[in-house]
Amino acid sequence: MPEGLLMFACTIADIIERFTGAEAMVMGDVTYGACCVDDYTARALGADFLVHYGHSCLIPIDATQGMKMLYVFVDIKIDTSHFLETVRFNFRPGARLALVSTIQFVSALQAASQELRPDYEVCVPQCKPLSPGEILGCTSPQLAQDTDAIVYLGDGRFHLESIMIANPGIPAYRYDPYSKVLSREHYAHERMQRARQEAISTAARARTWGLILGTLGRQGSTHVLQHLEARLQALGLPFVRVLLSEIFPSKLQLFPDVDAWVQVACPRLSMDWGEAFSKPLLTPYEAAVALKEIEWQQTYPMDFYANQSLGAWTPNHASHQPQRGPRRPAQKQEAGPPGVKEPCRDCRCPDTSPSPAPRPEAPGAAGRPQPTEQQPGPKCTGTNSPDAGTGEKGLVASPVE
Repeated sequence: MPEGLLMFACTIADIIERFTGAEAMVMGDVTYGACCVDDYTARALGADFLVHYGHSCLIPIDATQGMKMLYVFVDIKIDTSHFLETVRFNFRPGARLALVSTIQFVSALQAASQELRPDYEVCVPQCKPLSPGEILGCTSPQLAQDTDAIVYLGDGRFHLESIMIANPGIPAYRYDPYSKVLSREHYAHERMQRARQEAISTAARARTWGLILGTLGRQGSTHVLQHLEARLQALGLPFVRVLLSEIFPSKLQLFPDVDAWVQVACPRLSMDWGEAFSKPLLTPYEAAVALKEIEWQQTYPMDFYANQSLGAWTPNHASHQPQRGPRRPAQKQEAGPPGVKEPCRDCRCPDTSPSPAPRPEAPGAAGRPQPTEQQPGPKCTGTNSPDAGTGEKGLVASPVE
């Protein structure tokens, strides 16, 4: 669980032991995000069941190593009415707004989007496998170019910078639910791109490469590592593999024979702190550029965990997905009694229509739910992209404190 929740860890462990009779262990290692699911360590400890608190389901529950998995979201309640008033005060009616957040505020974001739709063209973009409106520091959607503004609900800039990098031409605003302040945010796009291109240019001349596989939870991807290895072997370039839980400049200085590094852990580590390392520290995407696998993209891609990503240097690229067999043909369903509506095929929707006059029930129809018509929401473009950096912010008028 995130460090902010560790204060509740002993209480949760006591509750689990009291009501289940199972032995509970608290894994107190650092957890930066949804990529830090540590099922490998849990298996080594002999655990049968792993509960991960506070993050979204980035690692599929059927992909964990020999154990069952449960994600427990943390839903933080905010003053939604103040957020709505602030948006209405600062944006003209009819503006095209993209609303995004982190997983702990997504439910508040969804509720707010419904309230804003009568007055604005609201888009809650989705970058699968993330939830609608959710963004990560390394994974964000590319929005339609006619979007007027990005409104981020959350504290801090790390996740917001991701969608700013993926959409450099769209103004971004951050509403802090704790301070209740809306601020215009900026990102140094040119500086970041210039620094990353210099690192790529230096790495392209490297004779010996180092490949770092992150071992902090599931940050490292063996599929991506194997893809990079195959590319280096095809070019006849020697390389060394290094496994690290956390990556520091002083640690890499212990390998003086390595001319360039590629870290398969967190892309933002290279983007935000790459200049602190004496040798180039590339992301897998940047390595693909340096190794002539792809051209440099004008808009830096923030698609590290996206299902529809730019190439095989990302963990969820189609080339890394297991081959699925042909789908079974849909079975023909028998029609219900006359006058009785059939429920939706993919869900069980409650019937919200007025109840008809009482009449004798058809056999087998008692308690059968009825479908509800839903109005389609506004369409929005969702593709994927990642990044990091520094920025400036200026306060924007807020109607209430």
